[in-house]
Amino acid sequence: MDLKQLRYFQAVADEKQVTRAAKKLHMAQPPLSQQIKLMEEELNMKLFDRQGRRLELTKAGEALYTKAADLISSFDEAIIEVKETSEGIRGKICIGANKSCFSYLRSVLNQFTFNYPFITYQLREGDTFLMEESIRNRDIELAVVRLPFQSEDFHTFPLPSEPYVLVVPDSWEIEQTDGRVGFEVLKNMPLMLLHRVKGSGQFELILDEIRAHGVEPHVVCECPEPTMLLSLVSSGMGAAIVPSSTLKAFEFSNLKSYLFMDINIKAESVLIWHKDHYISKASQRFIQAFKDQYDGKSASNPKEPQASYE
Repeated sequence: MDLKQLRYFQAVADEKQVTRAAKKLHMAQPPLSQQIKLMEEELNMKLFDRQGRRLELTKAGEALYTKAADLISSFDEAIIEVKETSEGIRGKICIGANKSCFSYLRSVLNQFTFNYPFITYQLREGDTFLMEESIRNRDIELAVVRLPFQSEDFHTFPLPSEPYVLVVPDSWEIEQTDGRVGFEVLKNMPLMLLHRVKGSGQFELILDEIRAHGVEPHVVCECPEPTMLLSLVSSGMGAAIVPSSTLKAFEFSNLKSYLFMDINIKAESVLIWHKDHYISKASQRFIQAFKDQYDGKSASNPKEPQASYE
């Protein structure tokens, strides 16, 4: 059994059909079927059960699939590492980000693209749980995510914190002082808050802070997508509490925002990458670019780099 056969096996397991797997591998179906048969004969066990037109992994097949994925990934990473020993940095960086903190990523990308013009990017968006899973599955190498973040599988680099703001339709009149509001204005106010697809995060953090000020929040909508929340606020459905850079990153009409008085929490973000995964040379330089821009800084908003393109 060799690495090529493992790739054939992995493709059939992913597609659950030899025909689709052969098309994905750009080969004919009979040779692919023959390779799977040879693998089963060598191991003296069935790797697939046929269920109608679908092929499902047996228990033995599931065990091989896990090991095969690790072997193939390790081999591919070794090839990448060898290639990157040559002079010059090229290739693709796969990065993810919560949409609510994309401004940090945008800020670094601007300067990094100028410094490394032969690097290309694949960007993914999602909540913190999805970004963790995407890194574990090796779909991306790095991500910028919001805290809280509990996993011990990742290295983290802290980014500057920023305030939470209350965003309301501009037709609403609420009690405020110099652009700041107290938590009492939230009594009976319909609130729409960011909520992760899975796990705890900003949603729980904000609820606890509101309750600590003696107010029971009236939450009418939970959503992991900040642009959807801001769009609903613009339509007059309710108010939202979001990190300040989120409001600046997306332009919506009919909105106004206020800082909170006497608030004890801030929106915090980190850059994450997996402790046990190989990080490409390009991504290592990208991590260093983050550190160069943000290390030791406590500004409330990410700084946009000034690059010359003359």
